[in-house]
Amino acid sequence: MSRVRVHNFAVSLDGFATGEGQSLDEPFGHAGGRLHEWFFDTRVFLAMQGKTGGSAGVDDAVARTWNEGVGAEIMGRNKFGPQRGPWEDHEWTGWWGPNPPFHTPVFVLTHHPRPSIEMEGGTTFHFVDGGPEEALRQAREAAGDLDVRIGGGPSTVRQFLAADLVDHMHVAVVPIVLGRGERLWDGLEGLEERFGIESVTTPSGITHMTFTRR
Repeated sequence: MSRVRVHNFAVSLDGFATGEGQSLDEPFGHAGGRLHEWFFDTRVFLAMQGKTGGSAGVDDAVARTWNEGVGAEIMGRNKFGPQRGPWEDHEWTGWWGPNPPFHTPVFVLTHHPRPSIEMEGGTTFHFVDGGPEEALRQAREAAGDLDVRIGGGPSTVRQFLAADLVDHMHVAVVPIVLGRGERLWDGLEGLEERFGIESVTTPSGITHMTFTRR
């Protein structure tokens, strides 16, 4: 069976995976881009923007595995966009422009379904009014023999961890203190008992932690 994976998921030293006050202009709230500056400097990120250059060290080597062998993604509604409640603007198609970086079916968890949105480059957003198990069932059907990536945000990753549905997870611990926002680890006491855990700290100061189901 295909694996369920989390990649390049950044958290602060105090456990926050996003800041407070998400808005159209600030997808990560008051955290801004601070959780992801390490990723923005890598060759793989710049290549995603159609650019050359960037760092080619451990940060890049770990980051570039995010899309290998992935056939579908699941994300929470807050990762798709800043709207809450019933959809008021069906023209909104996500943060990423006409050609999102996923290039697979993407299943968005929401209590307010809407018609699927087909984008350039093979990305189609589907909106699922159901829990993690139902979203995973649909994503696995779409992915075939390939893996399913849980893209975030923190509440979505936390739901899948709580339901014991994650097989592999890469968390990048960033040496900043956010103080407020949404935490990743709340309610997950004893999580380490389910996973083998390895970590490496790079010259950029990022500690890459890899969780693999025992």
